[in-house]
Amino acid sequence: MQRVDVAVVGGGPAGSAAAHAAAERGADALVLEKGVPREDRDRLGPDSTDAAGILDYWVDIMGIHPDEFPEGVVQDHLDRAEFRGPTESCTLRSTGIESSYDEFGYTMHRARFDDFLRDRAEDAGAEYRVEASVRGVETDPDAGVGGDDPRHVLSIASDEEIGADFLVLADGPQRTVTNRVLDELLPADATASDRLASTENNHIAYQEYRRFPEEVYDEVDGSIVFWWGVMPGHTAYPWVFPNAGRVCRVGLTMPIGMDLDSVEDRDSYDLIREDDERIPAGSEYVRRILEREWGDEYDIEEDFPVVEDAGKTKGTETYPISSTRPIESPVDAGVCVTGGAMGATSAFHEGGDHVAVRTGAIAGELAAEGDVSSYNDRWHDAIGDEVLRNVAMAELCRDYGPDDWDDAFRIGRKMLASERGYRMFERKFGAGWGATKLLLRYQWIKWRNRDRRYVQLAEDEYTY
Repeated sequence: MQRVDVAVVGGGPAGSAAAHAAAERGADALVLEKGVPREDRDRLGPDSTDAAGILDYWVDIMGIHPDEFPEGVVQDHLDRAEFRGPTESCTLRSTGIESSYDEFGYTMHRARFDDFLRDRAEDAGAEYRVEASVRGVETDPDAGVGGDDPRHVLSIASDEEIGADFLVLADGPQRTVTNRVLDELLPADATASDRLASTENNHIAYQEYRRFPEEVYDEVDGSIVFWWGVMPGHTAYPWVFPNAGRVCRVGLTMPIGMDLDSVEDRDSYDLIREDDERIPAGSEYVRRILEREWGDEYDIEEDFPVVEDAGKTKGTETYPISSTRPIESPVDAGVCVTGGAMGATSAFHEGGDHVAVRTGAIAGELAAEGDVSSYNDRWHDAIGDEVLRNVAMAELCRDYGPDDWDDAFRIGRKMLASERGYRMFERKFGAGWGATKLLLRYQWIKWRNRDRRYVQLAEDEYTY
């Protein structure tokens, strides 16, 4: 049996960051990644499907400046985010949060970003093993660190067993391994498989890589664009994110398993048709948003061609997004759950690489030091404000329909005129009664979720 100090399940941003942090501090770290192919990557790697870029203050949360990246990771420098409703819109040109990064943000090539993180971990001394699917984990919480018997024994699909003192779970929002590990540490009537089931708690995302006409690319260049209130579902929205070479990612996110018959006022959503019998497929949604915005002037299929040598499969990709609230880890058993697996990523803003890297790095650092007992405290301190903000915004818009989104963006323009970025939610302004109601509602939700009440699974719920 191979013995390591730290075994990491999953080789995405959280897993690679954990391995890097552990190896850099002298620990023997092993990453186990099942490996998937992509059109735009020569080797097998993690399921590198994520649409968002990085905003200015996310750079500091992540702890990696884009100057460290090799060429090709950064695709486009951003100067704004556009939020478009059925008829109203507003534009965010500053997050209003102090950061070390001078620009508004950037979009990136996710597969190249993952390769950078993998190479960085291996350069620090970590082992990164691909085509290594974890079939199961046996955990003995009573086993001591460095003892004859490992605390964790991981079974690999090749019938190999690996022993580790610490286990970092970084297998993403599907939680294929995470839920099975946590089930053994929770009461039978409160299993993670039920509470964190990906088919019930996650969102699904779909995106296509399309080359835009020059005039249209110039329109969206430097901006991440979101449409709200044009398709049904809580935190369901299409987007356009610019990459290099006039290529843009056009996609959408929506809750898994939506039933069109349960949608109220379905005729009020621009991307729903009268003859739809079910929620449209992702590819149909993409075609409809492109037709809505630019179909009067362009032939969408001819003028916005799919770039087939990008993405996971011929210029397209489908992937899950964690839409649960974050969970705390069973640290007394030597287990740290990180990134998408812990729900630190967010369906609201369609992104989470920054919090995945940060939580992974914290876990790897503590595991290398031989004591992960402070992991939950550390990640709360590092990303608690970000999580609370996302939880509050998601709750704020839970029951929004098209008219509500138009009202929000009309009010938002007035609020942004008084304050920069997220600071518009931090104090009162002379922007009218609508702004005051929106502000008070947001602050009430944040207050209700204070003191870590935003977690979905607390540390004291585990049994050892």
